[in-house]
Amino acid sequence: MSLKRAIYTMPEFFESALTRRGLLDAYRARPDYQQNDYIGWITRAKREETREKRLNQMLAELAGGDKYMKMDYHAA
Repeated sequence: MSLKRAIYTMPEFFESALTRRGLLDAYRARPDYQQNDYIGWITRAKREETREKRLNQMLAELAGGDKYMKMDYHAA
């Protein structure tokens, strides 16, 4: 990654969820900043319910391929 901000390490639960859903390649195809933002956003949640909600949102966005943090996304 070539980011100038804090870079987050992918937690095991995060990678497992991506692998179970067959979305690891879709995740890795996203720009570095999006990968990093998803990890930080999900892991900063204080409550488990919030973490799960955010994780599920990311998985749905990756599966659909056209959203990033509820914003329109079009791969280059």
